[in-house]
Amino acid sequence: MPVTVGQDTAKTRRSLRVGATSVDYYSIPAAQEAGLGDFSKLPAALKVVLENMLRFEDGKTVSVEDIKAFGTWASNGGKNPREIAYRPARVLMQDFTGVPAVVDLAAMRDGIVALGGDAEKINPLNPVDLVIDHSVMIDEFGNPRAFQMNVDREYERNIERYTFLKWGQSAFDNFRVVPPGTGICHQVNLEYLSQTVWTDKDQNGTEVAYPDTLVGTDSHTTMVNGAAVLGWGVGGIEAEAAMLGQPISMLIPEVVGFKLTGKMMEGTTGTDLVLKVVEMLREKGVVSKFVEFYGEGLDSLPLADRATIANMAPEYGATCGFFPIDNETLRYLRNTGRDEARIALVEAYAKENGFWRGADYNPIYTDTLELDMGTIVPAISGPKRPQDYVALTGAKAAFTKEMEETFKRPMGKEVPVAGEDYTMESGKVVIASITSCTNTSNPYVMIGAGLVARKAAALGLNRKPWVKTSLAPGSQVVSAYLEAADLQDDLDKIGFNLVGYGCTTCIGNSGPIQKELSDAIAEGDLVATSVLSGNRNFEGRISPDVRANYLASPPLVVAYALAGTMDINLATDPITQTPDGKDVYLKDIWPSTQEIAELVERTVTREAFMEKYAEVFTGDEKWQSVETTDSLTYDWPTTSTYVQNPPYFQGMSKEPGVITDIKGAKVMALLGDMITTDHISPAGSFKDTTPAGQYLLEHQVSPREFNSYGSRRGNHQVMMRGTFANIRIKNEMLDGVEGGYTKGPDGSQMSIYDACMAYQAEGTPLVVIGGQQYGAGSSRDWAAKGTALLGVKAVIAESFERIHRSNLVGMGVIPFEFTGGDSRKSLGLTGEEVFSITGLEGDLEPLSEVPCSITYADGTVKEIALKCRIDTAIEIEYVENGGVLHYVLRNLAKEG
Repeated sequence: MPVTVGQDTAKTRRSLRVGATSVDYYSIPAAQEAGLGDFSKLPAALKVVLENMLRFEDGKTVSVEDIKAFGTWASNGGKNPREIAYRPARVLMQDFTGVPAVVDLAAMRDGIVALGGDAEKINPLNPVDLVIDHSVMIDEFGNPRAFQMNVDREYERNIERYTFLKWGQSAFDNFRVVPPGTGICHQVNLEYLSQTVWTDKDQNGTEVAYPDTLVGTDSHTTMVNGAAVLGWGVGGIEAEAAMLGQPISMLIPEVVGFKLTGKMMEGTTGTDLVLKVVEMLREKGVVSKFVEFYGEGLDSLPLADRATIANMAPEYGATCGFFPIDNETLRYLRNTGRDEARIALVEAYAKENGFWRGADYNPIYTDTLELDMGTIVPAISGPKRPQDYVALTGAKAAFTKEMEETFKRPMGKEVPVAGEDYTMESGKVVIASITSCTNTSNPYVMIGAGLVARKAAALGLNRKPWVKTSLAPGSQVVSAYLEAADLQDDLDKIGFNLVGYGCTTCIGNSGPIQKELSDAIAEGDLVATSVLSGNRNFEGRISPDVRANYLASPPLVVAYALAGTMDINLATDPITQTPDGKDVYLKDIWPSTQEIAELVERTVTREAFMEKYAEVFTGDEKWQSVETTDSLTYDWPTTSTYVQNPPYFQGMSKEPGVITDIKGAKVMALLGDMITTDHISPAGSFKDTTPAGQYLLEHQVSPREFNSYGSRRGNHQVMMRGTFANIRIKNEMLDGVEGGYTKGPDGSQMSIYDACMAYQAEGTPLVVIGGQQYGAGSSRDWAAKGTALLGVKAVIAESFERIHRSNLVGMGVIPFEFTGGDSRKSLGLTGEEVFSITGLEGDLEPLSEVPCSITYADGTVKEIALKCRIDTAIEIEYVENGGVLHYVLRNLAKEG
């Protein structure tokens, strides 16, 4: 969006000379001199937001009082929860969330035409980059042809989606698509798209410098905060509003300072560090807060490790995990091929405007915690949550305990595998995957994994035959340096062949395991395991055959593939044997820190980044051959099962409605703690017995062509049927049943989709009841879209995660929190109750407490108070309009 000139902050505008050029910028020190507040002790992360206020101050959307509120933040103990309107510089999307976003934009063009407006009003005002990275699936692995076969299969499955995205690239302004096979969006963003300091022309044609900021339709957008780029994940609906010029409504955040001291010890990795950070911050509680990392420990922490920590901000619950600009930021920008003039601008701007982390950097934080990196030990996390930290020395004992307490299954039960000379038992690793933006962006752990493979191959070792191994780098640069180090050959020798450039296992695209293995697991009701270098290990996410999933560094993923089981103390026990029967220990194949550093220095070069990103938007012959139409509105193919015109804007009135009380609502689902967006809207595969599978069968799609929920997000008919359809979700209305089931109007058990359609036919509103951290995990807007389309009017929980709460509001579903210590358990809820929520009509204020009447099955009535989690005034307008996109569409139509 073009830079604006503020009304009352024009006097804070200054010029900065860098080399032979001069740029304008909005000066925070000048704002302080002008008496707008004391900003000297603000954390750098918050100064980025303050600069945004200075640049967009117009006396209306952003006022001088908003700016002054930052001046009292530090003196008020790092708190001032004032509502502000924030405008990020750009938007990042991936294809799973990007397809429905572009579907919405296309539908909005139809909608604005129906309201008498101009279709060209629906155009991104901010730059939008969409990277196709979520679609490749691991059908083939462990051989030289795996990459090409998986790519070919990807195009076969997804050609309808790719045709649609290519149409969008030509139909919309400011919209670019990075083709399949390039890399993962966050890694491409970190290595190429981001600039740390952005420049643009204002309405007078003057070049203005300002911090690079963004929002993304993927929760791990936070990764780029490792390079001092403020960004976080939002739902597609919020991102679309931002594209169309709608500011993001937010409260001035609290900022928790995380002090890092000491240095990493020999044998530890950035992954070990981040798993500890996740555990600590989850325990601290940082939902909806910024976390900023500071301290002398940063002096020895490479940006690759910083990006790993920033990436997992959704796992520790924060809005972002920010690292200020320092010398390491400049080194990384230079090494990844950024222009020297840009690097000079970043340094000059950061030092001039108070963003630089020097020896004297000592801001005030809302709260702090500290970690000595010298105490970090090798670790994994699992089996169900990223914060379930386990030191490697205790991994075997922890797994045994999980078998007893969580899975309630005995160890040692063996089941023959048809046609094989080995048996299957609980604890065996059936998937070992080097995958995900989290770690494949880090050359230290990737080179480390290659060296483990080299030492293992030299000893004649190989993966266990039941382990499905895969290597899916986050960018082509990774392949370049693995090949330059001659490590890819070693990885190939033990089964870690290249399978594609994309998210693969981390998003659930792990592909099928061997059928005979799957049958043995099912026959014995065994707890098979996976080990991946990813960021998520939620239930039902990685594979339908796997119950226990562990996050680990890439070198440990290789080691577990060699061991083939979690029932081992990898730190002290022999992990396997050589062909001649000699025991091999982890220390025998683990590289030294010096070995890794020397190879990184020699093979990770500026030239490799410049070469691989030279034609990042061009794509291969397959992409170039995708044909599309040139039209302003989309010609929706009636037979497509991937892309359908959604119902959100059809028949929409020109004026908004009003918020009404919810009366006589039935409970659709009674859910526990940590219900993730994977539980609500799974991304992985599904069977022909599910409502989504039945729909596709009815439309002549064979099970082999089902693809995944994630790939079908452009079709609301599939996604409605997939909402609350995770195979591991447990509805407490039913006794011990797993999967997407509930009680219908007649009291019988049926699928959630069928029950909701029956309730809709009766005109009965629905509510969902949840526990703590409802909506944890990803930014997927379909968790809210599906909830809304199923007829759910409210979600009542003990607490919400940031993105999902916002998404619910953005779709017109009202989130409520229990108050006064109430919970589903203390209230004795069974799902047979009827809920009526009043106090919503009239002058509803943000964060109001409203009355709720619960009528139990025996006729007893209990009155409680609920906190309405419509947090800001603009969100009330969103709900009145039926959602944020309806709000934007009506306003654009009026302008027309």
